[in-house]
Amino acid sequence: MVRHVIIWDLDESLSAAEKQSKKAEIKEKLEALAGVVPGLTEIHVYTDLLDSSKGDLMLDSVFESREALAGYQTHPAHLKAAAIVRSVAVHRSCADFEI
Repeated sequence: MVRHVIIWDLDESLSAAEKQSKKAEIKEKLEALAGVVPGLTEIHVYTDLLDSSKGDLMLDSVFESREALAGYQTHPAHLKAAAIVRSVAVHRSCADFEI
């Protein structure tokens, strides 16, 4: 099993309302990948991070294997959801590790 975690910073030029709207859209689109992407066993997007956090939202996902994670990266449904993230994110931190 492989855990894939990402933390994004959103563009500071977005208003608070725009950030909330984009966070909700990103959560909806990424969590909809459950049951669509082969080997994806869990996926959660957290949009209400504490003020002590570095970042605006976090993806926490689990895959059956490294190969399943690699397949996710190029899966058309993931690419479509990722395009939404890229349209508003200015920084991305990622950690992948076996569990």
